[in-house]
Amino acid sequence: METRRNLLKTLAAAPAVSLLAKRMLGTQIDSKFNGVMIGAQSYSFRDRPLDAAIQGYVEVGLGYCELWQGHLEPKDRAEAKVWRTSAPESFFKDVRAKFDKAGIDLYAYNYSFRDNYTDEEIEYGFKMAQWLGVNKITASSNVSTAKRISPLADKYKIYVGFHNHGNIRPNEFATPDDFAKALEGSSKYLAINLDIGHATAAGWDPLDYLAKNHARILTLHLKDRGPNQDGKEGVNLPFGQGSTNIRGVLQLLEKNHYPIPAMIEYEYKGGDTIEEMKKCLAYCKAALFWPSKAVPG
Repeated sequence: METRRNLLKTLAAAPAVSLLAKRMLGTQIDSKFNGVMIGAQSYSFRDRPLDAAIQGYVEVGLGYCELWQGHLEPKDRAEAKVWRTSAPESFFKDVRAKFDKAGIDLYAYNYSFRDNYTDEEIEYGFKMAQWLGVNKITASSNVSTAKRISPLADKYKIYVGFHNHGNIRPNEFATPDDFAKALEGSSKYLAINLDIGHATAAGWDPLDYLAKNHARILTLHLKDRGPNQDGKEGVNLPFGQGSTNIRGVLQLLEKNHYPIPAMIEYEYKGGDTIEEMKKCLAYCKAALFWPSKAVPG
């Protein structure tokens, strides 16, 4: 019978090791703090290509990823449109293997279905998610697109979380009413990707919304923003310097054991991306480990 030591050597040599096996080996990045999963939207590392972004997760110490489609598809819009219906299965499986090798849980794929996407482009997004080995898609979508997405979510049994922004405009997700309109009478697989910074900018309380709607929230985006004023959007700020109750949201996740990952989305004007992401992570950890003390800001 193979010994445990030999088994671990075998697992370590495998090109794509399962998350469970990686935890056995101690190579899975652990960024769950007091039961709260802290990860990042890979858009945070938009200043670098995919391989360097993955290395960024490793350097910062983040074990959960919401993968931005911009890290995969061509930059040219015309080429990207072709790619969205022709990219091969092998490409996505290779991407998944890179995350597995780095010890990062590829939690969701961010593929933003829009009204101008063809039916084929929309359905191909679900195939991409399948090939990446995820059952969750997040989408900066149009409210009206939900009707086209709903039957495909049922077909593929993949959840789609709609992402809100701070700029309130027709047919865009920005308010609780927008979420309600899209989810009413829809597939059980349609859900919410709640951006707490954008919610704050748009003038509503993400903490209260999380408490009341947690069962249908797939992921959170963490950013700090001020409120919109005089027709201008509230600016993105370093964690702790805006009006967003990041601390309260993280502590609510901890208190109620909500299995919702909180993905850092670095958008404010800072210096080095890695160093700023480390600051964001430190703020989150302090909010969870030292709730009665001031957190760095």
